[in-house]
Amino acid sequence: MQYQSQAVAKPYFIAAIGLFVGQILFGLIMGLQYVMGDFLFPEIPFNVARMVHTNLLIVWLLFGFMGAAYFLVPEEAERELHSPKLALALFWIFLIAGALTILGYLLVPYAGLAKMTGNHLLPTMGREFLEQPTITKLGIVVVALGFLYNIGVTILAGRKTVVNLVLLTGLVGLAVFFLFAFYNPENLVKDKFYWWWVVHLWVEGVWELILGSILAFVLLKVTGVDREVIEKWLYVIIAMALITGVIGTGHHFYWIGAPEYWQWWGSIFSAMEPIPFFMMTVFAFNMVNRRRREHPNQAAVLWALGTAVMAFLGAGVWGFLHTLAPVNYYTHGTQITAAHGHMAFYGAYVMIVLTIISYAMPILRGQKAGNRSAQVLEMWSFWFMTVSMVFITLFLTGAGILQVWMQRYSDAPMAFMVVQEKIELFYWMREVAGLVFLIGLIMYVWSFFVKGDERVVASAATA
Repeated sequence: MQYQSQAVAKPYFIAAIGLFVGQILFGLIMGLQYVMGDFLFPEIPFNVARMVHTNLLIVWLLFGFMGAAYFLVPEEAERELHSPKLALALFWIFLIAGALTILGYLLVPYAGLAKMTGNHLLPTMGREFLEQPTITKLGIVVVALGFLYNIGVTILAGRKTVVNLVLLTGLVGLAVFFLFAFYNPENLVKDKFYWWWVVHLWVEGVWELILGSILAFVLLKVTGVDREVIEKWLYVIIAMALITGVIGTGHHFYWIGAPEYWQWWGSIFSAMEPIPFFMMTVFAFNMVNRRRREHPNQAAVLWALGTAVMAFLGAGVWGFLHTLAPVNYYTHGTQITAAHGHMAFYGAYVMIVLTIISYAMPILRGQKAGNRSAQVLEMWSFWFMTVSMVFITLFLTGAGILQVWMQRYSDAPMAFMVVQEKIELFYWMREVAGLVFLIGLIMYVWSFFVKGDERVVASAATA
């Protein structure tokens, strides 16, 4: 059964994909600046391009998570969304605030932006991934509170399922841990210690709950497997994710001046972090193998299975490669870190948002799934983006291994910029793979414009 208020997810999904395209474009600009240092300088310096690239990633994923919640919560709760008008109002507030912030990065020197936005009153700017002006951070809190109120009331007034309760827990955690973005101590060790309480406990903690609940919802819909089976798997996966992820925060405390015991705690629990991702892979394939029906949206099934596999490879395998303290001593902050970051974010969070959009958008447009041509194009986009991301990761891994060997492990270590020049070939290959990724993303977007013949009666078709 479809609910009319699910239609509010549509603008969130559209904004998410639009910002995703922007993120990739700035990633390509950065890639060229690695090998052509004066590319677009001084109009877009590297530090600004990087700031826009990472901030767009965070913002568009948040739009995707919010859209996913607005789509699946009414269906799980078996009631209309508490306030569709509030959802749309928050959408425009978030979109306008995000757009103005990005324009601020591009058009105003960062120090000037801090002065313009009153950062001296409550200093929060200047930290990686949390560069947003204080006024933007306050706006994010307002949007998050309004969003949680809307979702929370809907769930509490309707049917409580494991899927929507796990999702709500993850979303509450997302909002709570973001509050540490406002804590900016002068002591650098304390600053980095609590900074990770936002960054790590988002991506290796509460975001995993969001990932698990969305994946469980999609698998429930496309396989027809009993809800009890999926819910039991979800409980076990999120329990392991939280146990390993929360204590695994210690792998960021190795070399920042925190107590030495974090090297043991961080290494042990970080080594266990691949376990929930491996369980997620087994879970996804097991549910599809036990399916009771062939769902017409095979592209969404492909994205769901791809999410599980790529999350395990990126977050699990590539994370484990450099998470033990004796290894991290040499690899910390090298291109190996970048390799892990790219595949982990793509596999775990980019792909789950693309999965729910792939499943939900045809329904929101009054279709069960796109026609055959649309499905084929979307599945090609899956392979273009996923294979190119694998190559991006491999090229960065190769660059990182050489970087560690020549710059840190060798008896005669070379200077940073000398090493960068020697691994330039890997950066060029990464740029080519990035272009292929962009082509895949364009194909994904274009697949939604391929006309479909199959129509279903759905109240969400009013979207």
